[in-house]
Amino acid sequence: MHPSANFRGIIFMCLAMAAFSCNDALIKSVTGAMNTGQIMFVRGLLTTLMALAIAYHFGALRPIRTILRPVILLRIAMEALASVTYISALGLIPLANASAIMQALPLAVTLGAALFLGQPVGWRRWLAIATGFIGVLIVLRPGPEGFTPAALTVVACVFVTATRDLCTRRIGTEVPSLFITVTTAFVTTLVGAALIVPLGGWQPVSATSFTHIVGASVLLMLGYQTIVLAMREGDISVIAPFRYTGLLWSITIGIAFFAETPDRWMLAGVAVIVGSGLYTFYRESLRGRPAVAQRAVTSPLE
Repeated sequence: MHPSANFRGIIFMCLAMAAFSCNDALIKSVTGAMNTGQIMFVRGLLTTLMALAIAYHFGALRPIRTILRPVILLRIAMEALASVTYISALGLIPLANASAIMQALPLAVTLGAALFLGQPVGWRRWLAIATGFIGVLIVLRPGPEGFTPAALTVVACVFVTATRDLCTRRIGTEVPSLFITVTTAFVTTLVGAALIVPLGGWQPVSATSFTHIVGASVLLMLGYQTIVLAMREGDISVIAPFRYTGLLWSITIGIAFFAETPDRWMLAGVAVIVGSGLYTFYRESLRGRPAVAQRAVTSPLE
């Protein structure tokens, strides 16, 4: 992969993590006023309208049959499911804890790439993956206090989101990122609408809540677009570690706006997860160097 592609991917990943973390904070602030389905519907509707306007402006719209490809349908379904699981958990556990568990996502992506995309993984990386998930257990703190349904829901979200990211890698570049953003936001909106009544019905939306959701919609659209661009631009092993920047945002926001103080268990678990993740990416980069060098020799200059 050309170095400039990896650099662009890193920038997109950092932007995506900042956008998603701020979006999470805004959504968490309204979880007491409306249910998960209503949040998904209102936020998704606003995001869809914005994304549709931008996609139309840039000529990124495609025939509806484009989304009928299995990999695109699966990606959209995983995005909707990720929204359901994560928003449901956000109102019940600290923002930093939810973000800490999500830091296992790069390990889950590596695991999925090995199991489903045929990427070779040596014993050292398998050990690092196992260690990372032990870190998740440390964050969860096995026992009645840690193994809450909300925390386990975030764990499920990790694997759902990993599936989404692996699907993104399988979508051809002829499908514009903006088109993927539009269709994903639209389907998520429909899923949210279907959940409103089962989860308690529609609640009045205050001006403050609406303002927060508008902000979350803008950030979500930015996150959707930049995460797609990040996963398409460079090597997963180079770009995925920069997901950890999202944790810095979440901890800072949790302390500043939600009076959440990370405890030693959460910090210890994060250290294990991040350390194992970075080691996994280090091993992947070592394996990739010969291939990168060979491509540099055989590929024409740009």
